[in-house]
Amino acid sequence: MPIEFTHVPGKTADAAIPFFYDFAETATKLGLIEDGGFQKIVVDDSAGLLTNMDLAAQVLDRTASLEVVLTHWAGVVEPTVAARQLASIDRKSGGRLALRMISEPLNDDDAESRPVGHSVVWQRIDEYLVLLKRLWSNDRPFDHEGAFYSIKGGYVPRKGPHGADLTIRMGGQSGTALKVAGRHADVFELAPGSIDDVRQLMERVRGAAAEHGRAGKLRFALPVRIHQGASATGHKAVDLSGPPAQVALSLLAYAGLGIDEFMIVGVDTSREIATAGRETISLLRNSLARREHDAFQPSAYAPHAGLETRVAR
Repeated sequence: MPIEFTHVPGKTADAAIPFFYDFAETATKLGLIEDGGFQKIVVDDSAGLLTNMDLAAQVLDRTASLEVVLTHWAGVVEPTVAARQLASIDRKSGGRLALRMISEPLNDDDAESRPVGHSVVWQRIDEYLVLLKRLWSNDRPFDHEGAFYSIKGGYVPRKGPHGADLTIRMGGQSGTALKVAGRHADVFELAPGSIDDVRQLMERVRGAAAEHGRAGKLRFALPVRIHQGASATGHKAVDLSGPPAQVALSLLAYAGLGIDEFMIVGVDTSREIATAGRETISLLRNSLARREHDAFQPSAYAPHAGLETRVAR
């Protein structure tokens, strides 16, 4: 599959206006994002989960091809309600919705009382996703009594286009997180790091997925910041600086690991969006096209001297 690019709206510490605040202006940027070579956009607004759902629906209405990656977490909406709402959004979009499950809400006001302990948080996510998938696929009501959720007559009459195959995106680095991701994730969002760090994490994720017979079904996404500037909060990313050709070359090294998607962070002004599409994305695509018949050798594409690569936090 060709490399895909996902736009991740920045959340800079000094940003006065969130990306989705003025939707008239946002609509213009969405057009640039869609025309600039991005296939996806992350909706991860600080206002919370319910706002994310509303924004996702608006973005899907204003675009023709962008897939919306909706940031979501367990503990705010009951699984039956969430399954119906998400199926409705996906149905109206013609199947352009993906669910990005995170372990913690964006702010404490938008969460119910959270379970205590890392492993318990992930156990709840596991049960939540099992129920969502069951609700998206069952042809008759069912009852469920679990550690975190109790359902009587659970049923979603109108499924989304993909049913239980709606794309699930997850991340994490702990053994517990990888165990849950190995069971559920279709796309794994990698933690930023060096080539060796990322390779090792990918091997761990594949190992976790193999326990469920899914090692070959996972795709990998890496967050990348390709413009220097104010540090973005909430989005850790590999920070690449240098001319577009050098940045594209560095991304080739990561692509050589088997990464399928780059999540571009911090490209938020109209000029930055247009430049990223015209230069970095175009250069990388052209480079991959020229080498599509060659086996990837990460060492052959290592960043050249003078290209600064670091993990931004």
